[in-house]
Order: sequence, then C-alpha cells, then structure tokens
Amino acid sequence: MKVVLERYHGLSNDYVVFDPNKNELELTPGNVKMICDRNAGLGADGVLEGPVIKEDGIHVKVWNPDGSESETSGNGVRIFAKYLKDAGYIQKKNFKLYTRYGEATVTFLNEDGSRLRVSMGKISFWSDEIPVTGEKREVINEDMVFGRTLYPVTCVSVGNPHCVIPMREISKNIVCKIGDYSECAKYFPHRINTQIMKVIDKENIAIEIYERGAGYTLASGTGACAAAAVAHKLGMTNNKVIVHMPGGDLQVEVEDDGTVFMTGDVFYVAKITLSSEFTENLRSL
Repeated sequence: MKVVLERYHGLSNDYVVFDPNKNELELTPGNVKMICDRNAGLGADGVLEGPVIKEDGIHVKVWNPDGSESETSGNGVRIFAKYLKDAGYIQKKNFKLYTRYGEATVTFLNEDGSRLRVSMGKISFWSDEIPVTGEKREVINEDMVFGRTLYPVTCVSVGNPHCVIPMREISKNIVCKIGDYSECAKYFPHRINTQIMKVIDKENIAIEIYERGAGYTLASGTGACAAAAVAHKLGMTNNKVIVHMPGGDLQVEVEDDGTVFMTGDVFYVAKITLSSEFTENLRSL
C-alpha cells in the first residue's frame, strides 16, 4: 500500500492533505497523531482529509495533531482550497467548501490560487453557541481565572470556540502559561482556543495563539478572525484590520451581520510518499 500526502502551510501553520480518493489507508485518531508527530512522524499542525464529494458539495475533515476532530480551520480551509485547485478538482474562481461546522465560501484572488479570500460564516458571542458554561449570555469582558490569575475574557465562536484576552504586551511564554490552564478550564465544555491580543491601532492588532489540541501555534485563521471580532466588539478597532501573528499577517473584515472574511496566502511545500514500514505502522494504529 502506497500512501501519498501533500504538505502546505499558511503563515507557517502547516497541514498535510490526505486525499481518500488516492489513498487506501483509513485515518484514525491514532495514525493521525503519529503522522503529526514532529519526532516519530512527518510533523504537522493537522491533517486535512478530503475531498469527500456529497450532494451539497465538497467536504473536508479537519484533524487536530492530537487525533481529535476540529469543527473548522481558517488556514486549513485556505490550504485545502489550494489543494483542490492544484489537483484539478476545482477550476472556478469561487466555490463553497464544507467543514464539520458548515459552509465556507472561497474566492481565489490570483491565477495559481495561492492568495484567497474566505467567508468563514457568522461569528457568535453567545455562550450556548461557543459553548461556555452558565446562563445564556454574550460572553464579553468576563472575569475568568486561569492558573490562579484573573483575566478579562471575551469568548466567540468562529465555527470553533475561542477566548480572547486583551493585553498591553504579549509573548509566546505568556500565552503558553495561560493556555495550559484555559484549554481545559471548567468554563469550556468542548475545550477552547486561546488568543492574547495587543491592539496596535484602529487597523492593526497582534496576537499570540494557543490552540486546542495543538498547543502553541505560529498562526491561526479562525484565531485571527476571533481576535479581530473581539477587538471590534470592544470598540478597540475598525471592522477591517490586519492581524499580525508570528507566522505572518491576515486581513480580517467583520461585517455588520457578523459575517467574517479573511484574506491571506498559502504555500505548497512538497508531495510526500510514506515508506512501506511507516505505512504498516500507521495501519496498526
């Protein structure tokens, strides 16, 4: 059995694409975790499994590196759209792509499909939709304790759950310290993605990211959308901002009805053929 994967990255957030139409291996939480292992496997921030063609369109399954499934991924959607163009599944400039969360509308902005604008759907600050425990309310600027420290937290769903904490200064060390506690905190029954955010001016913010199921991450599409939505909700920025992350920048626009758009680049890295020995190990997991 030969297994071939395609590696891409979006702002250094790297995924491998597993096309079930070209591979016989069945993905499981165990073998996804092995593929994503940066020491014993290929190393990746996740696996994109698809395309799966259904009556309503093209679907992709987003795997986290710990073997869990994510509702959606901003960088993952852009990467998978680029793969669909590269592999000849899509020739149109605009199309719809479906994740577990729902529909994302993709627009290619250049000929090779490396720059894309994606509608990620509507954001929600409502506790039952994120979800956050407690009575139904918009979770805005609430005090939450992570590791014995109190933080002002605003939570939002971008198809997956996020908490955003505004700060004067941000760093990898700070977000990792918070994320160790926030990811599985009692407030969040489905765990949470965490961003700490510094507002630079009305049109620019910077974030550091700790992802559910992945840990510290150089960039996140949904994380950038979440932070931009929170900054605008709190009156800190305009509705259109550049989100600066260690891996690169995304442009995010939040419309009045809550629909959020992101614009950014993705890059093709390599086609990878797994060894027969490694493939046999994957089959056993």
